[in-house]
Order: sequence, then structure tokens, then C-alpha cells
Amino acid sequence: MSTPTGPVLITGCSSGIGAATADFLVKAGHTVYATARRTETLGELERAGARILALDVTSEDSMVAAVRAVEAEHGRVGALVNNAGYGEYGTIEETDLDQVRTMFEANVFGLSRMTQLVLPAMREARAGRIVNIGSMGGRFTWPVGGYYHATKYAVEAITDALRNEVRPFGIHVSLIEPGLIRTRFEETALGSDAAATDDASPYAALLAASASATTNSYAHPRLAAGPESVARAVLKAIESGSPRSRYVITPAARAMIAARTLGGDRVWDGIVRQQFKP
Repeated sequence: MSTPTGPVLITGCSSGIGAATADFLVKAGHTVYATARRTETLGELERAGARILALDVTSEDSMVAAVRAVEAEHGRVGALVNNAGYGEYGTIEETDLDQVRTMFEANVFGLSRMTQLVLPAMREARAGRIVNIGSMGGRFTWPVGGYYHATKYAVEAITDALRNEVRPFGIHVSLIEPGLIRTRFEETALGSDAAATDDASPYAALLAASASATTNSYAHPRLAAGPESVARAVLKAIESGSPRSRYVITPAARAMIAARTLGGDRVWDGIVRQQFKP
């Protein structure tokens, strides 16, 4: 059963999951504010009927301005979809921690601050939806992705705490946990400085195996799905009278989460060795 939500504000809509979700929700009849750091990347969504806002989730002024713009017209944000984020890949030893801090600003602190900004008006209205885009990587960790996975583990914890904190105010919180989704995510991750294959690195064989496994997995038709699969789950989380706390996207993601949860460290480490063997 669908339920009215008010305007939907989505972060990170320049491409991939954010763009697909904004387009899908517009077509479903929602008032959608699609955002990105550079609004010129949102022209197609604007033509489709989305409203366009500039939003950089690493800038306090930008976040405040975006939320105020929606609230000035509608009174409150009806649903916030925290999608903005990216992957900085590399081994724990070799990855530049300044780059890790920048990733945490986008993936964790930006999500948290956007949530803080929309909650007062949602609480006053005693209604609202917050949908956080996490990852299957918030439930298990591959080598070379440890810092990225750490951001998604943080999103898991924040979402679980938030869900129970705001339930008394009529606000529903859901976490979307995508598996491999065919976007430009893998290109960004493999383009990280510390993820580049370097023959001089003591981790050269691991980095090469990681790049190969990542490329092959995203190209596999049964392992990866299109971003529209995530968009459908977001729509359910926004419209359902009783939204689920978690939506795991792709059968492969469900299988890997089960293997990590039920198999323990020994089984998981065996899977990792098989996946990343030179």
C-alpha cells in the first residue's frame, strides 16, 4: 500500500543509482529534487520532470541551502535518499589516509549531516522517510576495499540507531544494500591511486587479482544488475505503509551475506583466497 511522502530529496544524482532513482521516482509520480555538485550533469533528469538543486555533501553551506530550498516551498522534506558516495580502494598499508578522510566526509558525515538537517521538520510533522544507500559491503569485507567497506559498516550502524531513535515520531528509516550494480563505481574504485597495479608494491599480486576479479564480476550477467533494481527498492521504501528495515539487492549479494554470516571467518577467508588467487 502506498503512502504520500511529500517531496523526495536525493543526493548524488549525476549518474548511476542516483540518476536511475530520481528518474524512476519522477515516473512514479513523486516530486523529486535531484541534486549533484554540478547541476549541468542533471539536464536529462530536469527534462524528465525532476527539480534540480546544487548539493555538495562535503559542504555545510551547500547542504543547508539545499534543505532550506525544499522546506521553503513544501514545509519539509518528505523523503531523503542518501545516495551520494564513492569508493576509494587500496590496501590498508598503502592507501593515503587524507583520501580516506575525504571519502568518509562524503559517504558517512555527509549522509549524517543531511539526516540531521531534515529531521526537525519531519519530527514536527510526525512523518517522513529516510532511505540510506549502503552496500552488501557493509556486511562483509574484501581485501583492497577495507576503507570503503568501513564507510558502509558505519552507514549500517548509523541507520540501525536512527531507525529506533525516530520511530516514535512517525519517521521510517530503511537501508538499501546493493550488490554489484552496473554504474561507474568500479571505474572510480579501480582508478584509486592505491588500487593501481604497481610492480614495486609488496601487494602487486593482490592488486592485480583484485582488479581482475572486480572487472570480471561487474561484467558477469548473473552477478551484477542495473541501477534500476535499486530504484525499485527505494520506491518500495518510500511508498510502503510498513517499509522494511533492509532491502538487499541481487541474489548474489544475498548469497554472499549469508556465507559471511553463517560460515564464519574460516569459510569466508576460504572464499576470499579463492576469489583473489593470482
